[in-house]
Amino acid sequence: MQVAILMVHVVIAIALVVLILLQQGKGAEAGAAFGGGASQTVFGSRGSGNFLSRFTAILAAGFFVTSMALAYFATQAGQAPEAGIPDANLIEQQQSAPMLDEGDESADNAAPVLEESSE
Repeated sequence: MQVAILMVHVVIAIALVVLILLQQGKGAEAGAAFGGGASQTVFGSRGSGNFLSRFTAILAAGFFVTSMALAYFATQAGQAPEAGIPDANLIEQQQSAPMLDEGDESADNAAPVLEESSE
């Protein structure tokens, strides 16, 4: 699920960059008065501004939603015990555990010795 949301997030980010670069600045309207307005006939008489701005707003909302979903998954993964970073209590328990030296043979002789009866 997280991988699918991440892929959608990346696609939305790329689409947002492309849409923002396609939009015209506010100074571009002055050029239309001198004969440059014929290029906007594909999107109708109002131009591409209304269409591109609405689609950009929709993609921005989608980007926000996927960002929040990925943040939620990241916080949930941090609470799992196998997250990779041990808890401070676990580190203290591991450090306080007695360690056996290699030369210490008391662990090898810990098995009880059975005595043979002479009967």
